[in-house]
Amino acid sequence: MRKTKIFVGSSHPELGGLVSNRLGVEPGAVKLTQFKNKETSVEIGVSVRNEDVYIIQSGSPKINDSLMELLIMINACKGSSAQRITAVIPYFPYSKQSKKKKHRGAIAAKLVANIMSISGVDHIITMDLHASQMQGFFNVPVDNLYAEPTIGKWIQENVEDWQNGVVVSKNAGGAKRVTSLADRLNIDFALIHMDRSRRAHGPDSSLSKPENIYNRLEDEDDEDDDNLIDAETGNEIEREAADETSLMTLVGDVQGKVCFIVDDMIDGCHSFLEAADNLVNHGAKSVYIIATHGILSGNSLRQIEECPNVHKIVVTNTYPIPPEKRALCPKLNVLDI
Repeated sequence: MRKTKIFVGSSHPELGGLVSNRLGVEPGAVKLTQFKNKETSVEIGVSVRNEDVYIIQSGSPKINDSLMELLIMINACKGSSAQRITAVIPYFPYSKQSKKKKHRGAIAAKLVANIMSISGVDHIITMDLHASQMQGFFNVPVDNLYAEPTIGKWIQENVEDWQNGVVVSKNAGGAKRVTSLADRLNIDFALIHMDRSRRAHGPDSSLSKPENIYNRLEDEDDEDDDNLIDAETGNEIEREAADETSLMTLVGDVQGKVCFIVDDMIDGCHSFLEAADNLVNHGAKSVYIIATHGILSGNSLRQIEECPNVHKIVVTNTYPIPPEKRALCPKLNVLDI
């Protein structure tokens, strides 16, 4: 790999090390520090003049720090006369905010794309974007890779009776992703539809309150189950709980079959566990939760471990999951992409 340099950011050093070992090259020297006022400082330790530079930096729990670090690394290489700069971002930050959900909301993913272009990036490699249309946000080439081949291979090698399985989408927005995996494995697929709007019909409905309408995520395919965090107080904004079991509609046959609930990411786990319970109630043999990006905020792993209706949870290593967090859930399997 002549005239090529690879740099690894601080967000996911494990993944950067695996990529470097696979290529048989040492990551380039880079000094990543923060000043006392939390400003990020980057110092590239080797010459990148006329080099083809790759910067590996995925999203992480400190997503804003990771993003700023990536932008500064790109700009530092650009200012050091790098010939071409490729940002390898397996989990793209702010990808869930790829469209305006409120009248006065922002399309944050588009903003991040613009900032990256201004910083000097020439090419972006990412995985399983939350919305594939996001590739149109950039004025540089974007390669959106898929974890589907890795996930399909794992299912074939590790799940008994997978041929008698069903790939399930927990909402209407994930139908395309689910049918693609089902076609690869040549098995059936099913869909769970959650009709939340019916709760607005009653006189005592929680949706009649403007603040509850605001806190609800409007689109089924963007549902992440997490309570929002108040930026001023740091406290969680509780979403009003309700019995929604009767509103779930299963389209497809899961009786006596192995079910794979598939999505691009798992942040909160509430809707995944609801879907698992619903599948078991309809006679499913066992339930696997599968996602590319295992964000697993809060106590999601503990809740999944304690749920008797979930056999295993499978994610890839696009997002950093520390060993102490993995130890909370023996059901967790992390695939190397």
